[in-house]
Amino acid sequence: MNPAGKNTQSSRLFGLISWAATGLIVISLLGFTFWSIQPPEIPAPPEATPTAQGLTAEGLSALPSSIPSVSTGRPSAIRGITRLASLKTNIPEQPRYQPEEYKVRRGDSVFGIADDYRIKPETLYWANYEIFDGSPDSIQPGQILYIPPVDGVYYKWKEGDTLDSVAERFDVEPEAILDWPGNNIDLTNPQIAPATYVMIPGGENNDQPLFIQTVTRNSGPIAAACGGGYISRGFFTWPTPNHYLSGYDYGTDGHGAIDISAPEGTPIYAADSGVVTMASVSAWNYGYGNVIQIDHGNGFVTLYAHLSVVSVTQCQSVLGGATIGASGNTGNSAGAHLHFEIRYFGKRVNPWFYLP
Repeated sequence: MNPAGKNTQSSRLFGLISWAATGLIVISLLGFTFWSIQPPEIPAPPEATPTAQGLTAEGLSALPSSIPSVSTGRPSAIRGITRLASLKTNIPEQPRYQPEEYKVRRGDSVFGIADDYRIKPETLYWANYEIFDGSPDSIQPGQILYIPPVDGVYYKWKEGDTLDSVAERFDVEPEAILDWPGNNIDLTNPQIAPATYVMIPGGENNDQPLFIQTVTRNSGPIAAACGGGYISRGFFTWPTPNHYLSGYDYGTDGHGAIDISAPEGTPIYAADSGVVTMASVSAWNYGYGNVIQIDHGNGFVTLYAHLSVVSVTQCQSVLGGATIGASGNTGNSAGAHLHFEIRYFGKRVNPWFYLP
């Protein structure tokens, strides 16, 4: 065969193959384009959920037994916004108008219980005077005490009492008794039957002192007996050789003094110059035991308790630093020490503010 004829045949064959390949490529591209632009298939609407009115046993059996969980492909997203219900109800503290009963526990004291209920120790003491038998230190576990709702006197009405007489006795106005909601007094006919307990807010029961009374050089018979005498130097000094505690500090559980370390028989000194207005040797004295009071003539009175020895007498003038007795363990005391109080116009004040 002629070589030129061979070349012509080969060229034609190559051309046919090229056109065939090109046609296949074009057809493939057209098919893909047509498929990609078809609209998505719209699913048929779900059947209506049967209502409670039209629900039948067959309908119930057809319902799914559980609801499939929803998954977003990002479980942490759902967990991140999950919130547990947290219900809070703020109930304001309601005022109390009636006494509350309290069962004494081991370690309780009149001062500690009063502090817990935010009332004065005197208020608690007056309300339970018969239970304490006149001594707050007779408190015992198991006793049931009455806790008044406010400071004042919780009083048992007696035959012959009147609003005016009771109000005068406890140093309040009659309206304080009438207006207290817990007393439930008929204002149109304010009659109170004997043996009825009433709350006297703000009342003071001076007939039942919780603490030993402050005695000054101007008090009653003392004024006539003692007359003048030494007055303050203007400063206090320590009443003991030791200048540290061995017991309660001021303010602990209502404690109105400091308990200074003083072993039995330690000399006790007058903290300032003045007149001895009390030099009492007694087994109890409201728990103070043997006790001395000195009036310093400037509104201040110092008190020294639980002594083993009292070396001064009533109306005696003493200089600051003079020995007046010896420490001991008399009265309501759990060990020898000096119970030392400073009172200003009858009110107990913190000795730490005045001692050097």
